[in-house]
Amino acid sequence: MRGFRILTIVIAIVASGAAFAAQKQKRGGSSDEAYFRCKDSKGQQLFSDSMPMGCQGQDTEVLNGRGMVLRVIEGDQTRAARLAREAGESTERKLKQERQLRDRMLLETYLSVEDIERLRDQRLDMLVAQHRATEQTISNMRERQGRLENQIARFKPYSTKPNAPPLPDHLAEEMVNTVNSMKVYEESLEKNLAEQAVVKATFTADINRFKELKGLQ
Repeated sequence: MRGFRILTIVIAIVASGAAFAAQKQKRGGSSDEAYFRCKDSKGQQLFSDSMPMGCQGQDTEVLNGRGMVLRVIEGDQTRAARLAREAGESTERKLKQERQLRDRMLLETYLSVEDIERLRDQRLDMLVAQHRATEQTISNMRERQGRLENQIARFKPYSTKPNAPPLPDHLAEEMVNTVNSMKVYEESLEKNLAEQAVVKATFTADINRFKELKGLQ
């Protein structure tokens, strides 16, 4: 069975060469002429002295008059694969350069693990202080909101008294501004906590990499 497949391949190669020779002889071609050879989407081999329609989008060999391959015109799949490979290689080179730059900065910036931990603690202390200040601001605004709610309760439509006056515009506006400001500060708290997590993770990675570069345990 294996011998049959080999024989089939040999026959195909001989047939391709015979077709090339016949085409050349028929047209009286010289070694300066170019010919095109490819397999179409169905696997059928095409050969011509001009680009066959079936070769569009397929890998196509350009041969001279002696049947030597001068170059290969990339097909769509080959081009896409090459571009993807080159993009991956470019990304890998960029990541490698960034890692090398980061390693160099670590070694040039810090003398010891303690230096990294000291800077980490300074940044975390600053974020924690900001978090506490924001919490205090929110607490004050909640107290303010409570006072406003007590005032607003005396006016329509919140009061059940038939002779209650309508809610003054300035009180309604102050309540809206207070509620909106509280939302902003609450979002700031969430961002602060997220930033603290990033700082911890970043410095942990830096410490581990610094130890690796220095050969520390």
